[in-house]
Amino acid sequence: MKDINELFTFLPHRYPFLLVDRVLEFTPGETIRGYKNVSINEPFFNGHFPGHPIMPGVLIVEAMAQLSGVLAFETKNRRPAEGYTYYLAGTDRTRFKRPVVPGDQLMMESRILADKRGVMKFDCQSYVDGEMACTSEIICMERRLQ
Repeated sequence: MKDINELFTFLPHRYPFLLVDRVLEFTPGETIRGYKNVSINEPFFNGHFPGHPIMPGVLIVEAMAQLSGVLAFETKNRRPAEGYTYYLAGTDRTRFKRPVVPGDQLMMESRILADKRGVMKFDCQSYVDGEMACTSEIICMERRLQ
């Protein structure tokens, strides 16, 4: 289990773009499970949409990509402080099944599908109250920063 302070060592993201609140469980090289608590205080709700707040789909995908990044860093035993990062390189088969709204807890799961030459592919799902919210295959690319 990783709380928010531990996540800071795995992800370079910070407010307002850190979209993972906690990692519940993980098996390096295999899977990870965590969540994002969705609050009306999120800055994107001001414009998406006034009077009918919905978490933007691209941010749901980003949240799953960040969770996948934690799995990638743990699997490779690397950290951003050592000069490594993972960039979102692509998505496949992304589908949105239900809106995510303030007060929801977005439970996310990611499983490694492939790991070749610095490119990792993940099978990701997110749920709210056990109901599928989004599914996507996410591709991340490792980079060593100069």
